[in-house]
Amino acid sequence: MSEQELPPWLREQVSRLQQLQQNLQAIMMQKQQVEIETVEVGRALDELKKISPEDAVYKTAGPLLIKADKDSVSKELEEKKELSNTRLMVLTKQETRVKDNLKEVEAKINQMIAGAQGNVGNSASNLKTQNE
Repeated sequence: MSEQELPPWLREQVSRLQQLQQNLQAIMMQKQQVEIETVEVGRALDELKKISPEDAVYKTAGPLLIKADKDSVSKELEEKKELSNTRLMVLTKQETRVKDNLKEVEAKINQMIAGAQGNVGNSASNLKTQNE
Protein backbone atom coordinates (compact mmCIF):
# COMPACT_ATOMS: atom_id res chain seq x y z
CA MET A 1 0.00 0.00 0.00
CA SER A 2 1.59 3.28 -1.09
CA GLU A 3 1.31 6.50 0.89
CA GLN A 4 -1.28 7.90 -1.60
CA GLU A 5 -3.50 4.85 -0.96
CA LEU A 6 -3.59 5.51 2.79
CA PRO A 7 -6.74 7.14 4.16
CA PRO A 8 -6.30 10.83 5.05
CA TRP A 9 -6.63 10.21 8.81
CA LEU A 10 -3.88 7.60 8.70
CA ARG A 11 -1.65 9.74 6.46
CA GLU A 12 -1.97 12.58 8.98
CA GLN A 13 -0.90 10.33 11.86
CA VAL A 14 2.01 8.85 9.88
CA SER A 15 3.14 12.38 9.03
CA ARG A 16 2.95 13.33 12.71
CA LEU A 17 4.95 10.20 13.61
CA GLN A 18 7.68 11.13 11.11
CA GLN A 19 7.83 14.68 12.44
CA LEU A 20 8.18 13.40 16.02
CA GLN A 21 10.96 11.03 14.92
CA GLN A 22 12.82 13.94 13.32
CA ASN A 23 12.37 16.04 16.46
CA LEU A 24 13.69 13.20 18.61
CA GLN A 25 16.73 12.80 16.37
CA ALA A 26 17.48 16.55 16.55
CA ILE A 27 17.11 16.56 20.36
CA MET A 28 19.39 13.55 20.70
CA MET A 29 22.04 15.23 18.52
CA GLN A 30 21.85 18.42 20.60
CA LYS A 31 22.05 16.37 23.77
CA GLN A 32 25.15 14.58 22.51
CA GLN A 33 26.83 17.90 21.66
CA VAL A 34 26.06 19.29 25.13
CA GLU A 35 27.40 16.11 26.75
CA ILE A 36 30.65 16.46 24.78
CA GLU A 37 30.91 20.13 25.78
CA THR A 38 30.36 19.21 29.44
CA VAL A 39 33.13 16.61 29.33
CA GLU A 40 35.54 19.09 27.68
CA VAL A 41 34.79 21.77 30.27
CA GLY A 42 35.27 19.23 33.05
CA ARG A 43 38.67 18.25 31.65
CA ALA A 44 39.70 21.89 31.38
CA LEU A 45 38.68 22.49 35.00
CA ASP A 46 40.66 19.44 36.11
CA GLU A 47 43.74 20.76 34.31
CA LEU A 48 43.32 24.20 35.89
CA LYS A 49 43.27 22.60 39.35
CA LYS A 50 46.63 20.97 38.65
CA ILE A 51 48.51 24.20 37.93
CA SER A 52 49.74 26.82 40.36
CA PRO A 53 48.31 30.37 40.44
CA GLU A 54 51.57 31.71 38.96
CA ASP A 55 51.38 29.55 35.81
CA ALA A 56 50.23 31.23 32.62
CA VAL A 57 46.68 30.48 31.51
CA TYR A 58 45.31 31.32 28.07
CA LYS A 59 41.78 31.31 26.77
CA THR A 60 40.45 31.54 23.25
CA ALA A 61 38.79 34.61 21.85
CA GLY A 62 37.85 33.70 18.31
CA PRO A 63 41.07 32.82 16.50
CA LEU A 64 43.23 34.34 19.26
CA LEU A 65 44.69 33.05 22.51
CA ILE A 66 44.64 35.64 25.27
CA LYS A 67 46.47 35.45 28.57
CA ALA A 68 43.95 35.37 31.42
CA ASP A 69 43.71 35.08 35.18
CA LYS A 70 43.38 31.48 36.40
CA ASP A 71 40.54 32.31 38.80
CA SER A 72 38.48 34.16 36.20
CA VAL A 73 38.93 31.32 33.69
CA SER A 74 37.91 28.81 36.37
CA LYS A 75 34.83 30.86 37.18
CA GLU A 76 33.87 31.11 33.49
CA LEU A 77 34.29 27.37 33.04
CA GLU A 78 32.22 26.59 36.15
CA GLU A 79 29.42 28.82 34.82
CA LYS A 80 29.66 27.16 31.42
CA LYS A 81 29.48 23.73 33.05
CA GLU A 82 26.40 24.75 35.06
CA LEU A 83 24.72 26.08 31.93
CA SER A 84 25.55 22.87 30.07
CA ASN A 85 24.08 20.77 32.88
CA THR A 86 20.89 22.85 32.80
CA ARG A 87 20.64 22.47 29.02
CA LEU A 88 21.22 18.74 29.41
CA MET A 89 18.33 18.48 31.89
CA VAL A 90 16.02 20.41 29.56
CA LEU A 91 16.99 18.26 26.57
CA THR A 92 16.48 15.08 28.59
CA LYS A 93 12.97 16.23 29.55
CA GLN A 94 12.22 17.10 25.91
CA GLU A 95 13.53 13.71 24.80
CA THR A 96 11.28 11.93 27.31
CA ARG A 97 8.26 13.98 26.24
CA VAL A 98 8.85 13.32 22.53
CA LYS A 99 9.37 9.58 23.16
CA ASP A 100 6.06 9.48 25.07
CA ASN A 101 4.32 11.30 22.20
CA LEU A 102 5.87 8.85 19.74
CA LYS A 103 4.48 5.90 21.70
CA GLU A 104 1.03 7.50 21.78
CA VAL A 105 1.00 8.18 18.03
CA GLU A 106 2.26 4.66 17.26
CA ALA A 107 -0.46 3.17 19.46
CA LYS A 108 -3.07 5.40 17.79
CA ILE A 109 -1.91 4.34 14.32
CA ASN A 110 -1.98 0.66 15.30
CA GLN A 111 -5.45 1.13 16.78
CA MET A 112 -6.67 2.89 13.62
CA ILE A 113 -5.24 0.16 11.39
CA ALA A 114 -6.76 -2.59 13.55
CA GLY A 115 -10.10 -0.77 13.49
CA ALA A 116 -9.96 -0.32 9.73
CA GLN A 117 -9.10 -3.98 9.21
CA GLY A 118 -11.91 -4.99 11.55
CA ASN A 119 -14.36 -2.86 9.57
CA VAL A 120 -13.22 -4.45 6.30
CA GLY A 121 -13.67 -7.89 7.87
CA ASN A 122 -17.11 -6.98 9.21
CA SER A 123 -18.18 -5.60 5.83
CA ALA A 124 -17.08 -8.80 4.08
CA SER A 125 -18.93 -11.00 6.58
CA ASN A 126 -22.04 -8.78 6.29
CA LEU A 127 -21.99 -9.14 2.49
CA LYS A 128 -21.58 -12.90 2.81
CA THR A 129 -24.55 -13.10 5.20
CA GLN A 130 -26.71 -10.94 2.94
CA ASN A 131 -25.94 -13.09 -0.12
CA GLU A 132 -26.92 -16.31 1.65
